[in-house]
Amino acid sequence: MKDNYEDIIHLPHPISGKHPQMSMENRAAQFAPFAALTGFHASIEEAARYTDNQVELDESRYLILNRKIHILIAHLSEKPQVSISYFVQDSNKEGGFYKVIAGAVKSIDDYKHEIIMSDGFCIPLKDIIEIEGELFDNL
Repeated sequence: MKDNYEDIIHLPHPISGKHPQMSMENRAAQFAPFAALTGFHASIEEAARYTDNQVELDESRYLILNRKIHILIAHLSEKPQVSISYFVQDSNKEGGFYKVIAGAVKSIDDYKHEIIMSDGFCIPLKDIIEIEGELFDNL
């Protein structure tokens, strides 16, 4: 017996009398790739995505930052322009990233412990690592 199908290769294609012929789209769907590990690729990418750990300020940097906040409080009526570096917690995994925002400070909420920018954006004081601006040039 040969494996070249010579005995059936020239026979006509069988057509069922009971079942209608399947459309090409439905036929193709039968052979679509099966994703046994749905979401696996996304999980690998998420695990590989780099996040930073939040820096814990040493006492001297903490005191400088605290002094800058007090200077801001004293000059709030002037709407001082500052650049604030702060930590943003990642919503999907441990860690996060540092971001810098620049703008005018509107107020400081003592109850919520936040700096409120003139555009309404709030930055938690605990996440701030640096505040820069003209007010602090002589520090």
